[in-house]
Amino acid sequence: MTADTANSAEAPKSDYDSPWKEALERFFPEFLALLFPAIHARIDWRVPPEFLDKELQQIGAGSPRGRRYADKLVRVRARDGRRIAVLIHVEVQGDPESDFGERMFVYQTRLRDRYGLEVVSLAVLTDTTASFRPSQFRHRLWGCGIAFRFPMVKLLDYVDPNRWAELEASDNLFALVVMAQIRAKVTDEAETLKGWKFRLIRRMYERGYSETLILQVFRLIDWMIRLPQALEADFRQTLYAYEEQLRMPYVTTVEQAGIEKGVQQGEAKTLLRQLTRKFGPEAAQRHRERIERAELEQLDTWLDRILTADTPETIFH
Repeated sequence: MTADTANSAEAPKSDYDSPWKEALERFFPEFLALLFPAIHARIDWRVPPEFLDKELQQIGAGSPRGRRYADKLVRVRARDGRRIAVLIHVEVQGDPESDFGERMFVYQTRLRDRYGLEVVSLAVLTDTTASFRPSQFRHRLWGCGIAFRFPMVKLLDYVDPNRWAELEASDNLFALVVMAQIRAKVTDEAETLKGWKFRLIRRMYERGYSETLILQVFRLIDWMIRLPQALEADFRQTLYAYEEQLRMPYVTTVEQAGIEKGVQQGEAKTLLRQLTRKFGPEAAQRHRERIERAELEQLDTWLDRILTADTPETIFH
């Protein structure tokens, strides 16, 4: 049983698709360095990777599709003298699928045919079925045969204490994303999961990551590790207290700004609705831009004035 099934009655549904897509785009070099170091070493990182999402969608139209979390197509430059372009196709698979190897082969052949470039296919398996380990596709009939192999990483293997220690000791920030994914999948008890969530985020502060990096990785971990409402509120309070202790209110400031923005938007909508009811839609439209740009304190003043205003102009003078 996973954390998803154990707490499904209380916890919001975990969203693994969005964080993986964002993680691959934001931290693609780190992703390869951690999980596929031999591939990482062959790439010329002086040339920025190019993500080809639309092209991959076109290639995948009509192909067999299992339940996966994310797939990415990335154009990189090889480090060798040829400096050829290489397409890296990454599949992040969330559940066992009997024809997964065949699907990887289909994408490989379609990409090679479409672009005429070298294609490297990589698979990341995030499921909890230990026996599901596809790394090839083979087919043979009447003397004709196909043998296709692809590098595969099984995140469940990192649950082993020695492998987990590798993640704990790694200075690669993508290790935090991998640990968050693993704990979200294998931890049954919500209170324990809350502890892991705080521990992983605290590590970023301890390592002295920049505010930008902390907020980016926090977003990914927060997406992956979803807690029941009461525990999530408790986690937030613990995190805010920790930030206050360090005098680094990164998450606190961002979330408070989000709350204030939500209140501001709510009051602006209320004022526009009251203006429409009292003076008609044309008056509301005439003052809409001014209202939507106004600060919260100014909106409070206008909301008080509209109660006794005889004309729209008396509200905004």
